[in-house]
Amino acid sequence: MAQVKRMKGTVDILPAESRIWQYIEDSARAVFETYNFQEIRTPLFEAYELFARSSGDTSEIVSKEMYDFKDKGDRHCALRPEGTAGVVRAFVENKLFGPEHAKPYKVYYMGSM
Repeated sequence: MAQVKRMKGTVDILPAESRIWQYIEDSARAVFETYNFQEIRTPLFEAYELFARSSGDTSEIVSKEMYDFKDKGDRHCALRPEGTAGVVRAFVENKLFGPEHAKPYKVYYMGSM
């Protein structure tokens, strides 16, 4: 049986390097929180339409760089190629624009794209 290896274009972040990433992320969080930004986490995959609509069906991101698939429910899904569209979707879907929310609404995100 052939050995299973990581996929081309991916990397393994091993413990020694992971500690460096944690330090950088913690430092970034401290700066963001100093200026009253809050972290938001959106799903790693969303409806394909979200990215096609925000980037344009014929954009290079949608046509060449986005990994899309159909799930078991035959819904067209895509791994997030960037974070903005998911954050805007979450903002609207969760009604984070109401008077009870501070303006401007300041969030940051980090993670796999």
